[in-house]
Amino acid sequence: MNGTPGLEAAQIAPVPRISVQAFCETQDIAQVIQEAIQDRRMEKAHVKVHMGGATAAIEAYRIAPTPNVIVLESAAERDDLLGHLESLSEFCDPGTKVVVIGRVNDIILYRELMSRGVSEYVVAPFTVLDFIRFISQLYTNTGSERLGKVIAVTGAKGGVGASAIAHNIAWAVARELEIQTVIVDMDLGFGTAGLDFNQDPPQGIAEAVFAPERIDTNFVDRLLSKCSEKLSILAAPATLDRVYDLSETVFDSLIDILRATTPCIILDVPHMWSAWTRRQIIGADEVILVAAPDLANLRNAKSILDTIRAARPNDGRPKLVMNMLGVPKRPEIAVGDFAKAVDIDPIAAIAFDPKLFGTAANNGQMISEIEPAHKINEIIKELARISTGRLETRKAKRNLLEPFMARLGRKRAS
Repeated sequence: MNGTPGLEAAQIAPVPRISVQAFCETQDIAQVIQEAIQDRRMEKAHVKVHMGGATAAIEAYRIAPTPNVIVLESAAERDDLLGHLESLSEFCDPGTKVVVIGRVNDIILYRELMSRGVSEYVVAPFTVLDFIRFISQLYTNTGSERLGKVIAVTGAKGGVGASAIAHNIAWAVARELEIQTVIVDMDLGFGTAGLDFNQDPPQGIAEAVFAPERIDTNFVDRLLSKCSEKLSILAAPATLDRVYDLSETVFDSLIDILRATTPCIILDVPHMWSAWTRRQIIGADEVILVAAPDLANLRNAKSILDTIRAARPNDGRPKLVMNMLGVPKRPEIAVGDFAKAVDIDPIAAIAFDPKLFGTAANNGQMISEIEPAHKINEIIKELARISTGRLETRKAKRNLLEPFMARLGRKRAS
């Protein structure tokens, strides 16, 4: 299929909580559907694959209720296929959608199937992403805007500046790209989004987590703290008056609502490994891992990146940002060696600048507010473009690394 896998995959909305039963005639189609079941966008759907095609489906539903979606693979001639569908319609429950997989690209057959209530006709062969797309589109309004993009930012190790990078990227997305953006601070006990934006909201993410029965669009909107015209935060309480032992699916309803209402959602995911943090990272449309150039970061980054790649075979690769480079008197792993070890080239390399970042943090401001002309602002802007799909990674990688590499070259020359 044409196009960049990551960009293509990010345009497919997650499939809702539905039941799907597929009746296949060939192992090739059955295998594609089985692989699709493992994709993160199909996580909520309950899918079963059977062999036997339309004949097996008719027999199965003589005595059993039909699911939300029936997928039929059929190589039968037109009259036979229409006869099978006629028989199947006698047992279909109201609201059941039928998708037919055929071998002939026939517009007359397509129109006839549509007139008989078939939801979609798909010509084989097709890819895993194709299957996910046409199931997803059954439940997506064609005229509505695409669901919001979720970008998860996390650190390979605590203290590597992942939150600062996440917040500055969000600021650039909202201000430079003029995209409505929400930052979700998921570090409930120690989150810094409120501090970084000089906000002290009375409510935030904890209310959504601990009152799931109240979650709806209006409730979430009341929890948001507005930082600018196009940027809001869902702040963490950053208090220890309770223990935050969270379930794996605790954020699902919240993320679903934000996806439906906000074009860009930045998840500030704390450095920890639990069922719910893994779920947020694996389920995001884009993943940005921030790492510093030392051995512990290298080990952790490799583990995290390998896990993400294995769990997201149909998505683009996660993105690596090297931060805090050039700390005085600290031995470092060279960026090239780090990249080779983790098998990913970083999309940005950010030099250690404690005065700039420290001043911004203490003032509750972003880097561009402290020093608008600082070269790091261009890095942040391009990270914003890359993560939102406004700039190709290959082009950005060259631009983002050149200033730092040039600086290292000047140091060696002197």
